Amino acid sequence: MKKFLLVLMALMLVAPIFAGGKKEAKSNLIKVGIVNNPPSESGYRAANVKDFETVFNAANGYEAKTYYSLKNDEQLNAAKQFITDGVDYLLISAAATDGWDVVLKSAKEAGIKVFLFDRMINTSEDLYECAVVSDMANEGDTAVNWLLSLKLPEYNVIHIQGAMGSDAQIGRTGALDAQFAKGTMKKVVQQTATWDEAEAKKITESVINSGEKFNVIYAENDGMAKGAVAALDEAGITHGVNGDVVVMGFDCNKWALRELLAGNWNYDGQCSPFQAKLIDSYIKAGKVPGKKVINEEKGFDARTLTAADIDTYGLGD
Repeated sequence: MKKFLLVLMALMLVAPIFAGGKKEAKSNLIKVGIVNNPPSESGYRAANVKDFETVFNAANGYEAKTYYSLKNDEQLNAAKQFITDGVDYLLISAAATDGWDVVLKSAKEAGIKVFLFDRMINTSEDLYECAVVSDMANEGDTAVNWLLSLKLPEYNVIHIQGAMGSDAQIGRTGALDAQFAKGTMKKVVQQTATWDEAEAKKITESVINSGEKFNVIYAENDGMAKGAVAALDEAGITHGVNGDVVVMGFDCNKWALRELLAGNWNYDGQCSPFQAKLIDSYIKAGKVPGKKVINEEKGFDARTLTAADIDTYGLGD
């Protein structure tokens, strides 16, 4: 009996060592918190979300949590929670450019590295590792320069904006605002549809019903351009190549580029949604090439677009 008790006591002493070892085992996965806009926002965003899901997953070495919202305050709260959760990296596509300083400082104090993607934030460069983004201002400049190259007798513009305060809206609006200020173009209406097709249709219908003259629709994404064109079609107003109204969109969804190829639209500005692989490579290499990496992008003219361009640059199906 004495020998049995000694063996039992020895086993009891050893057991916690094994139990403790099992409890302290840690995952080798890199913990990532992703703050993004919802895939329902646009065809661009659906492609962007899919790109991140393809890269940031367990098979590629990541434990990823994602929060989606079009509201900046909700995104900020999600980022705070990811910091509390103890992620290794925070990846952000901000709904608005301002208001992020406190959260990013908290991340830095916690030793969490931040990558911006798709859109810039107005903050100090020392608060993030790298921004892999589109040059939204250049997108606007490219589009407006193309519009000026048409040398129309007059420019009466319906300007349908994206979500106000977002980097995409600010960039795509800036070049057009400069023309309005110069008087080279007339602002018939300038109103946000927050990337929404149905709202863009309502804005265009309102102008049509007012009887005010217009000959350009500058919509800051493809979905809003589609909504505006639906209003034109219902009113029997011609558009596109050889039509009465010039139609411009952004993002280069394949369905939108097909509208260009058919001559129904005139212009589409490219905006690349593919940033995930670059960020993945920077994380695993432990270094970045610089504070900002710009996606190469261009604009497409219906008169020169080819089917091959759609296959190469178009998003979605």
